[in-house]
Amino acid sequence: MDKIWLVIQREYLARVKKKSFLLATLITPLIFPAIMGIFVWISLGEEGSQSLRIIEVVDENKMFFLESSEQYAFSFSDIGKEDAKQMVQDGDRYGFLYIPKFDLKDPEGIVFYGEDNPSMSLIAYLENNLRKKIEDQRLFESGIDPKIINEVRTKVGIRSITLDEQGEETVNDATVNYALGFLTGILIYIFIFVYGNQIMQGVIEEKSSRIVEILVSSLKPFQLMLGKIVGIGAVGLTQFLIWVVLIGTLSTIVMGYLGMQMPQQTALEMANPELVSTMTPTSDVAEIMQVLSGIDFLGLVLSFLFYFLGGYLLYGALFAAIGSAVEAPSEAQQFMFPVTIPLIVAYMGLFVFVLNDPDSSASFWLSVIPLTSPIAMMGRVSYGVPWTDLALSMGLLIGGFLFTTWMAGKIYRIGILMHGTKPSYKLLWKWIRTSQ
Repeated sequence: MDKIWLVIQREYLARVKKKSFLLATLITPLIFPAIMGIFVWISLGEEGSQSLRIIEVVDENKMFFLESSEQYAFSFSDIGKEDAKQMVQDGDRYGFLYIPKFDLKDPEGIVFYGEDNPSMSLIAYLENNLRKKIEDQRLFESGIDPKIINEVRTKVGIRSITLDEQGEETVNDATVNYALGFLTGILIYIFIFVYGNQIMQGVIEEKSSRIVEILVSSLKPFQLMLGKIVGIGAVGLTQFLIWVVLIGTLSTIVMGYLGMQMPQQTALEMANPELVSTMTPTSDVAEIMQVLSGIDFLGLVLSFLFYFLGGYLLYGALFAAIGSAVEAPSEAQQFMFPVTIPLIVAYMGLFVFVLNDPDSSASFWLSVIPLTSPIAMMGRVSYGVPWTDLALSMGLLIGGFLFTTWMAGKIYRIGILMHGTKPSYKLLWKWIRTSQ
């Protein structure tokens, strides 16, 4: 055990003391807010400096009038189709919308011409406007006033409340649960890939430089492998905890700043009671805070740490085995593919099944199979998961980690000292079966 601890210390301190680790640890929590801020600043600058784009409309039905926006203005004329195209080619118009005569029940043949590919937002804006105009015209021809339809349309909001066995009510929100499941699942996915790859690269470097031959003269290969896995995992956990502290501190500062602004908003509402119904952000924030207060963050954090470490240890052993079997990163690609397939399946399943329907059969199996559970289960935990499913998943993950560590150890103890041999799946299986 003392020898394993020495390897853990060596791997941990060698990486933590690097300037690259310190820079990545301190800068990463600021990168995403900075990127978002830059994009917002650029978009605001574009809104202020972007010129109005004029779109020529040729409507052979003589019934469609499109309302202009801050970005697009519509010009209606009786010119021909070819003349309108020429205006676009000459740069007099940003685009040309051609609306041929058609049956209102089956509108076809509408075309937009432009020198550049139109954005999705522009096409969606045009489609929504034309659809509304066609629907209003069909209602009018049916003897129904569209204004009546618009007046009777009512927005309905449903609050979601969870009842436990004792009858206690907890307010929840699928959007918040989705965000938490998405964030925790993706963090585990990234962590396994990044630090698992570091294990593999470290093993390859030690093997190619023959340093490992000196190391195994004083400790067993399994001790070296286990110490390397735990040491690098401790580096990742340290980095994650620092990120939590930094992000928590920044969030507290931001929330404190927003809290200082709240009295001003309250005074504004008191001075203008008629605005209360239109000012929804305050009520939205209050509802989100109520939802967050009902989330079991302690259970969420403990589950995250378990799957965070369990998933890393399971895959870390496989990455170490791959590194011991090859002598160059290029040779590792053929063995990386079967290892990364379950991770990709879990990543895709998180979006397709787990976050959309955490109680489905696919979500259940993804969250209990050890190779996919570290990512998939975090998506279910954010919504709330039965303790039986959680216990089954954790038990299988522990068993999976022990199995992969045993199997990786069998490969590692032979492969780490092998040179000049091109590895194959058949050879790896032979190493696993070899007892000597």
